[in-house]
Amino acid sequence: MIRRVLPHGLGRGLLTRRPGTRRGGFSLDWDGKVSEIKKKIKSILPGTPCDVLPDTSHLPPEHSDVVVVGGGVLGLSVAYWLKQLENRRGGMRVLVVERDHTYSQASTGLSVGGICQQFSLPENIQLSLFSASFLRNINEYLAVTNAPPLDLQFNPSGYLLLASEKDAAAMESNVKVQKQEGAKVCLMSPDQLRNKFPWINTEGVALASYGMENEGWFDPWCLLHGLRQKVGVFFCQGEVTRFVTSSQRMMTTDDEMVTLKSIHEVHVKMDHSLEYQPVECAIVINAAGAWSAQIAALAGIGKGPPGTLQGTKLPVEPRKRYVYVWHCPQGPGLETPLVADTSGAYFRREGLGSNYLGGRSPAEEEEPDPANLEVDHDFFQEKVWPHLALRVPAFETLKVQTAWAGYYDYNTFDQNGVVGPHPLVVNMYFATGFSGHGLQQAPGVGRAVAEMILEGSFQTIDLSPFLFNRFYLGEKTQENNIM
Repeated sequence: MIRRVLPHGLGRGLLTRRPGTRRGGFSLDWDGKVSEIKKKIKSILPGTPCDVLPDTSHLPPEHSDVVVVGGGVLGLSVAYWLKQLENRRGGMRVLVVERDHTYSQASTGLSVGGICQQFSLPENIQLSLFSASFLRNINEYLAVTNAPPLDLQFNPSGYLLLASEKDAAAMESNVKVQKQEGAKVCLMSPDQLRNKFPWINTEGVALASYGMENEGWFDPWCLLHGLRQKVGVFFCQGEVTRFVTSSQRMMTTDDEMVTLKSIHEVHVKMDHSLEYQPVECAIVINAAGAWSAQIAALAGIGKGPPGTLQGTKLPVEPRKRYVYVWHCPQGPGLETPLVADTSGAYFRREGLGSNYLGGRSPAEEEEPDPANLEVDHDFFQEKVWPHLALRVPAFETLKVQTAWAGYYDYNTFDQNGVVGPHPLVVNMYFATGFSGHGLQQAPGVGRAVAEMILEGSFQTIDLSPFLFNRFYLGEKTQENNIM
């Protein structure tokens, strides 16, 4: 365990300090203070000067009110809204722990960056409508003094969803809900589809829905960067390996004895080291994406008898998804929306040089091994390209340029997000399990989690259907429009 060699009074008592005097990155002049202390000590030591204070700038603080596990857009959004909504500015100390500081395997950077409101659930539609407003006004939220304005490179070309005869009624019902929630979506017949998009083959298409506003795609890296530079919290590269908890037993209204736990210390293993740093905390945010079930298990979630609340696991796992980029000079062109085919394949324009990107989620029995991010190029040839070429005849001559793979934090229960506190580990809050739409809903989800922590309930969008309890109760909140 890491212990600091510090003058008396600098290493403890941080919970009662005034804002601006905290250590470990909370104070902008920490490096200067360390330098001053070193000089004073050297001046009174005989012989050759030596460094008696180790460099601790890479370490997390010993105390933090909130520890966010996961530094992607969901974790950063929670941190951002906690700081925005707190009653006393600068009073709440927030630590964000991210094990991959390059974000090379993070879902955020490997996303295709889409945003749409064409969901089947009102909560998902409301989340994406708020996110569209947040992104449209991003510099009002995330502007930093003396920094250049953020440019999300938002492309408002919309989403075009295609339905076969058997799915047409469900699409019609979904669009009705979307319109009730305020989304600008229209239905299109095959004839209308051909008139607007003459490059499309409508064979097998009975109905289409098209997003006319607030839909398209943007640069995920820009949103990530904007949140990081604005959020005003401590960042630490490391891995959470243990929670220290306290517990108490209580009787429920159903006369069932349960154990309530509270996390009061998080152990952060430092990068390229066997050492760890203990961080005392009051609240933990599980925003670890595809690995959030492992973080939940560290707190004992799912470790009880089967069929009990204590034995209910967080049903989130990594699912590997491929994204392919191809060149096609005779392709649909600059007005191409993101098209979701009846087969499940999707594509959109990428840049201005006749490039496109797309892919397809595999069938359950075809799920690839998530142990690595290697790309299966045969999957494109056998499972994606035939559907693309059928829908857009020009894609017969496409040439694949590159490809990558990324992770969905896939909720195997109902493909929907998990938001809010755990019922038994009372100070662990979730922001995970969005199964591919976490990036676009991050602004709204972060606000919702912050509201729950600070106010005790959801204030702006009621996300009660996304609470953890539904897994124990067996009540699915099924989202039907997942690509």
